[in-house]
Amino acid sequence: MSSTRPNILFVNTDQQRMDTIAALGHSHMDTPNLDCLAEEGTTFTNCHITAPSCAPSRASLFTGYYPHTTGVYANGDRWRHSWVEDLSEAGYYTLNVGKMHTSPYDTPMGFDERHVVENKDRYLSDVPDDDPSLPSERYYMDDWDRALRARGLFRQQREFYRKWDDYEDRMGAVDWELPRDAHPDVFVGQLAVDWLDRMPKLDRPLFMEIGFPGPHPPFDPPPDLAEKYMERDLPLPDIDPDDIDSQPPPLQALREHHAEVDHDSISFDLDPTEEQLHRLRAYYYANVELIDEQVGAIMDAIEHNGYGEDTVVIFTSDHGEMLADHGHIQKWTMYEEVTRVPTVVWYPDEFEEDRRIDDLCQLFDLGPTVLDLAGVDAPDSMEARSLLPTLRGEDWDGRDYVYAEHAGTDILRETEFMTMVRSENWKLVHFLDEEYGQLFDLSADPDETENLWDDPDAVDKKVELLAELREWRIRSAHRTADWAADHR
Repeated sequence: MSSTRPNILFVNTDQQRMDTIAALGHSHMDTPNLDCLAEEGTTFTNCHITAPSCAPSRASLFTGYYPHTTGVYANGDRWRHSWVEDLSEAGYYTLNVGKMHTSPYDTPMGFDERHVVENKDRYLSDVPDDDPSLPSERYYMDDWDRALRARGLFRQQREFYRKWDDYEDRMGAVDWELPRDAHPDVFVGQLAVDWLDRMPKLDRPLFMEIGFPGPHPPFDPPPDLAEKYMERDLPLPDIDPDDIDSQPPPLQALREHHAEVDHDSISFDLDPTEEQLHRLRAYYYANVELIDEQVGAIMDAIEHNGYGEDTVVIFTSDHGEMLADHGHIQKWTMYEEVTRVPTVVWYPDEFEEDRRIDDLCQLFDLGPTVLDLAGVDAPDSMEARSLLPTLRGEDWDGRDYVYAEHAGTDILRETEFMTMVRSENWKLVHFLDEEYGQLFDLSADPDETENLWDDPDAVDKKVELLAELREWRIRSAHRTADWAADHR
């Protein structure tokens, strides 16, 4: 390991699935720059989120604590502090370009400099519930809005899409009609490049978080990329009515809700045609390639601005996207399509290249990993675990279990609380105070289509995993009591 503290570039996309990087076995994708990161870096192939929506997952990632400890259970819950503050206090220059999804959006969060870009489709910001003097929502212009307005442009959004004759059929796959460089993912990528090109190189290490708004819906790639994937054979979901019928009531209600309300410009069809499914995936995958182009530009800027010799690049996403698998769209479920995210660490001169680590880990484990790289001690109460030992090639045991949780919201309406525990071969999803749930034998049923919750032959495994959930919550509450008291 270098004796100097490295620069750390943390690239975080929004809602990116595992099947979106060609080098990881997905030949329907063109991702040369992400391929390069994977081929020259270390990929954690079994990295799981702690919450299946944006703000809870990000608050967990940037604190190192589970949602039940941070108190951030849903988008809009107040979130103002993170381990970025520790990096800043330790002498790093801390910079955010793009999305963080803090609440309020523009809270400092420990960054010395922020250039905030939030969701593509929204112009309203949730205001945390604990400030009764403020309305529940307020208009919010981020840096992308201001840049568009300076050019006489307005962001594309559902208010405009709803006027299209075929809007109801598109399921969120929309045409990008503004100039290519006005796209939010291009804007974020080029803003990061401009900063690297134009700012004098610092006399202290840099931590730079680049938050791409995509491929979160609406799925809105530029026309050339959309056409490219529309002409390509793509893996499409096989929506099985028996699978849907076996799902617990909250998940069936979630499907119905998405068909009734066009969140993020998705008017979901409960019985989509093959043409609809192909367009949905084509536009989504094209969004990922657009981000890949920007990653390449950023990597070039790192190199020609003198950051390349001692810079760690971490690439990941806050959660995945269902894309109609199991008959669902977006997130708010505990299926692998949502819980497992691409996670690559690139540091060629220090870490082994083209390495795959299949052991279980959690997305928020990247937090103490960053602190370790920076020479900053993580709190003893932190629930995340550093991945640096395995990156260095030292003995390291993956997690026996990973966990995720989400409170009921106006979207996930029919449950008060949903929790997942997953081992290497089994997954259990628990719904608070209900007799139903989900139980999958992942070794025999990797596609999670056979729910064994009521199967008498699986009762021992069900009892085992329910007991593990209980012990995890008790252990967590005990370990984090002091931190929780100080940060609420």
